[in-house]
Amino acid sequence: MNTVLLSSLYLAPIQYYSKLFRAERAIIETDDNYQKQSYRNRSVIAAANGAMSLSVPIEKPAGLKSKMKDVRIAEHGNWQHLHWNALISAYNSTPFFDYYRDEFRYFYENRFRFLLDLNEQLRSLICELIGIEVPIEYS
Repeated sequence: MNTVLLSSLYLAPIQYYSKLFRAERAIIETDDNYQKQSYRNRSVIAAANGAMSLSVPIEKPAGLKSKMKDVRIAEHGNWQHLHWNALISAYNSTPFFDYYRDEFRYFYENRFRFLLDLNEQLRSLICELIGIEVPIEYS
């Protein structure tokens, strides 16, 4: 059986979904240690002037290490509004953005307390939209 072990990522790159597409089963790690400056809370989108980085602000963990499942999204800042405007600016003129706009808007109009919840709901939506039906387990 072809099983892949993956981290939970924010708007994961295409390689992530390619691995999910080829897998018969996937395990998403939730007990791994959160790593700063990783794709767990960052993403890169193709904007008009080149690559644009997006980052979900997180609350500083209490100790030196935090489990991914315990990482909270910071309440400060207006990151959701900024990310949504960046996505609209980058993809509004693409052929299919209008078909998916409302599906993704939800993530930028509603609050998520934990980064894992945001990431996994986004992953689930993207998998549904592109037809990936691999069983997901969590470690």
